Amino acid sequence: MTAENNKDARHKARQQKVKEKVDAKVAAAQEEKGLLLVITGNGKGKSTSGFGTIARAVGHGQKCAVAQFIKGTWDNGERNLLEKLGVEFQVMATGFTWETQNKAADTEAAQIVWQECKRMLKDESINVILFDELTY
Repeated sequence: MTAENNKDARHKARQQKVKEKVDAKVAAAQEEKGLLLVITGNGKGKSTSGFGTIARAVGHGQKCAVAQFIKGTWDNGERNLLEKLGVEFQVMATGFTWETQNKAADTEAAQIVWQECKRMLKDESINVILFDELTY
């Protein structure tokens, strides 16, 4: 056996051990549990990450929904695409609170969307819900 063949054989043996460990973990992890992801931080990417999760779930045949707080009535590419795929959207539709500057109206609009969120959370047929801009 050449040195290169010997090196390849050792690599294959190590990878086989890794595969066996991973396969055992996957076989043991069959309990269905909920998962909560909280994506925070300054700058861009939080909503994009959430919509990526929704797109992946839809692609796997899961039922999804989106609740958008602090969003207006402007055109939304994610909504344009995902509604066609059966994703429910509940949108506050008042725009940014720093633009409206009407706390009572913003609170009322947020409460209406929150009631829909509670309904969606109780709906066992919905697998994934994106709460976009909830922390505002």
